[in-house]
Amino acid sequence: TPKHKENFIKLVNESFYDNTLFHRVIKDFMIQGGDPNSKGAAAGIALGEGGPGYTIEAEIQNNLYHKKGALCAARQGDNVNPEKRSSGSQFYVVTGKPYKKEELEQMEAQQNRQKENGLMQAFIQAPENAAYMVRLQEAQAIGKDASKRAEAEAAINILAEEIKPLALADFVPFKFTEEQLKDYTTNGGTPFLDNAYTVFGEVIKGMEVINKIGITATAPGDRPLEDVVVLSMEIIK
Repeated sequence: TPKHKENFIKLVNESFYDNTLFHRVIKDFMIQGGDPNSKGAAAGIALGEGGPGYTIEAEIQNNLYHKKGALCAARQGDNVNPEKRSSGSQFYVVTGKPYKKEELEQMEAQQNRQKENGLMQAFIQAPENAAYMVRLQEAQAIGKDASKRAEAEAAINILAEEIKPLALADFVPFKFTEEQLKDYTTNGGTPFLDNAYTVFGEVIKGMEVINKIGITATAPGDRPLEDVVVLSMEIIK
């Protein structure tokens, strides 16, 4: 993740993070910091919107995942940020919790369903596939008549089965690796964030500090009641 690495080192060397807060803490999930607006912020002030004035291109990789201690880039939601671009400065460290293998299998299935639905929607909306869109609209029009709703649903199901192999021709289903399964079932993490946020580092020393921050008392909005301050950061070579 060279873009995220370069940016993080640049900000640290500029003392950007000094005196900022861990402004968002959610137990068994993560701790978040990097908002420049948090420097000296009064109690009760909502935080989380600040940054350096730019975002970073996503560098999401399957082999970099949300295990406990992972360092990740925060970002705005998909509804306003479909490219999943990262915040220019805000980051979070995963605290998470252990999951059962069955729970991870359900997450795999859910992620694959969402991806399949997205690919099929994109396929049918493509200009070159207008004929399929016409058939869908015709079926939906029929479905407005309550007495013909079953007929419409059958037509939509037939259409979906017809376009599915075309839309998913290059689709490779997501599956947790054995390493991920081991991490998530023992040490824990936040597996439901995989392939959605850029992971660009990990804690290799001092996890006890992260754990302590992760259980601090918070106010509504997840800001710690007592400020957790980043006194300074430095790059150790």
